[in-house]
Amino acid sequence: MDPSLLTILMLGSFTVLVIAGYPVALSMGSVGLIASFFVWPPDVAIYMYFSRVWAQANNYTMLAVPLFIFMGHLMEHSGMTEKLYDALYVWMGGVKGGLALVTMIIGIVIGGPVGVVSAAVSMLAVVGMPAMVKKRYDKAFAAGVVAAGGTLGILIPPSVMFVVYGPMTGISVGKLFFASVGPGFLLSFIYLAYILIRCWLEPHLGPPIPKDERTSLPLAKKTWMLVSALVPPTILTVAVLGVMFFGIAAPTEVAALGATATALICIANRRFKFAMLKYCAIQTFKTSGFIFLLATMGFAFTGVFVAAGGTDVITKAFTHVPGGHWGAFLAIMFAFFLLGFALDWLAMVYIMVPVATVIAEKFGFDPVWFAMMICINFQMEFITPPFALAIFVVKGATPKELDVTMSDCIRGIWPYCFLVIVGLLLCVAFPEIILWLPNQMITIK
Repeated sequence: MDPSLLTILMLGSFTVLVIAGYPVALSMGSVGLIASFFVWPPDVAIYMYFSRVWAQANNYTMLAVPLFIFMGHLMEHSGMTEKLYDALYVWMGGVKGGLALVTMIIGIVIGGPVGVVSAAVSMLAVVGMPAMVKKRYDKAFAAGVVAAGGTLGILIPPSVMFVVYGPMTGISVGKLFFASVGPGFLLSFIYLAYILIRCWLEPHLGPPIPKDERTSLPLAKKTWMLVSALVPPTILTVAVLGVMFFGIAAPTEVAALGATATALICIANRRFKFAMLKYCAIQTFKTSGFIFLLATMGFAFTGVFVAAGGTDVITKAFTHVPGGHWGAFLAIMFAFFLLGFALDWLAMVYIMVPVATVIAEKFGFDPVWFAMMICINFQMEFITPPFALAIFVVKGATPKELDVTMSDCIRGIWPYCFLVIVGLLLCVAFPEIILWLPNQMITIK
């Protein structure tokens, strides 16, 4: 079959099935299997298709996925969030937008090790939303802070996103981890600056807590509260990243180390119970099962798509985009942004990322830089309706008595979409924001 026709049929069939409500993984798998018979003889097609499924299912790096997810669920129940919130509340409650800053900082500190958007956003919604709404914060403003702060974790290592992205592109997961540090903290700084400036201009959005309502503690005690709250997540993050940075262990071993360390923190905080362990294990199995099904089906689909000439067809189309390599780059980023309205980031990783990576290589873009630009773009996918995971989690996890509506969540999140674009532009203008740290890594021989 003509490669152009088969490309249109594969992508079109997949789109129709997803719109019709079929699961993304099964849609990819079925389309890929049927298309394989148009590429190879039947016996070869079956062998080639299922060899891709088996190869991805046995990918050693993918073992890090359930371990990082388990680590994230343990951290969700470890008590670290509550301790950090209490400590920061004492220090920053009297500042305009202080509780919003506290919530965002917790998203930065805790969200990175958690690494799962739904878990990070739900933690912030449970802890941060009641405090802000009860202190007369604007509900839309508070919901936006929670949604944006919770999604930052996916861009701050260790993150499940990079464990999935790396094997699909042949890029070291460790390099992706360290490449994300610069843009992750850049976005964090932009978000914090936005909260400060917005609350300074419009104090009613995040009024300071009156002095008579704030807890008054000696400086030494306040300092000890903050230090003791920051030490566990800081040690955990530094230990995990340090082991990788100096080439001591690969991401899979690091994930096991992180999960063990988080369990020890739960024990130290007297939060480790059998019921909690069982819940975390079940949630890990559910999430990991979904990811592995999508990974195997997506890897098989991609193999057929490449063999059918689909990559060449799309690459040729992008070479005719006006503006040369920057025109192609802009077109790719815009395509990912549009797909984010309808598809989950996992589906885009397995369908579009391999194709986009080939196009990027053709135009001479650094693969690590390009990968990170795509991952930053995914931040908008979590917060742009209608397929906005963060918004749904905020609405679902916020206590019902606070009366936070879906409209509040949507109105509060839009400014952060534009802030992500600002972050993208800064990384285009200054690529070393992404590339400097991974270039200093000591790789495992």
